[in-house]
Amino acid sequence: MAESTLEQRSGETLTAGYFTRAGTFARDNLKLTVGLGMVLTVILFGYAGPIFVDMANTEVGSVTQGLPPSSEHLLGTDAQGRDMLAWLIEATPASLRVGLLAGALGVVFGVAVALVGGFYGGIVDNLLRSVTDVMLTIPSLLVLIVLASAVRVVSLEMMALIIATFAWMGPARVIRAQVLTLRERSFIELAKLSGESNMNIIFKELMPNLMPYILAAFVGSLLGSILAATGLEFLGLGPANISTLGNILFWQDFYNALIRGMYWWWGPPIVIFVLLFTGLFLASMGLDEWANPRLKERA
Repeated sequence: MAESTLEQRSGETLTAGYFTRAGTFARDNLKLTVGLGMVLTVILFGYAGPIFVDMANTEVGSVTQGLPPSSEHLLGTDAQGRDMLAWLIEATPASLRVGLLAGALGVVFGVAVALVGGFYGGIVDNLLRSVTDVMLTIPSLLVLIVLASAVRVVSLEMMALIIATFAWMGPARVIRAQVLTLRERSFIELAKLSGESNMNIIFKELMPNLMPYILAAFVGSLLGSILAATGLEFLGLGPANISTLGNILFWQDFYNALIRGMYWWWGPPIVIFVLLFTGLFLASMGLDEWANPRLKERA
């Protein structure tokens, strides 16, 4: 009995300590906490929304056209007879998937370029750095428009791959700078003297120290990828048969919703974008400050 009571108290103490540390971390990293909270709100809206809303109303002609917000249709209906709330719930996850896939591909490739160039140095580093600098000078939006228009059938995966071709340069430059700094540290020299292979040094020594920077780079890449995807979709170059936030803006422009005063058509997608972009921006700043405490001291 005494042992059981002792174990229970020990578990309660560990739980209390965990919540205390979590609360302290959230308080000390307010930007990161607020940013993640805003992003989580958008994610819950898209993925939990179908539980509460009839998604059959996303079909064209399923409801009366052009109705303003009411108790029956909280965000009104569009000119094609779709419930705006249901349409937004359906479109949000698709836009998030495009940004997530493109951002992940861009960061993975950028980190690989940064690790190879920054760790090995020499001719390899000079070559990769030159390629990165040249890619940064290319007007990415113009090239993305050409690539997207050249593809006859654009899927979410194809769009993410197209966007990822210009999503790796930023992470590559940021991570490379950190690799150049870390490779001169004493623990890297000690690992080399101990006979560790280059792969072990990269994955066991460098990667753990680079994770905060990689996370920050991923958040920034995610933000840029969603913005690029939305721009292409607004121009009518996105997946035609898949609902996304960019497609909603495309159709509201096509039917002149702004001129017709249908604010419930273009307003809610913009609110979602503001929440998402602001949250990602704050999360990126919070991760930067977490990785480099000097930034927080300056702020």
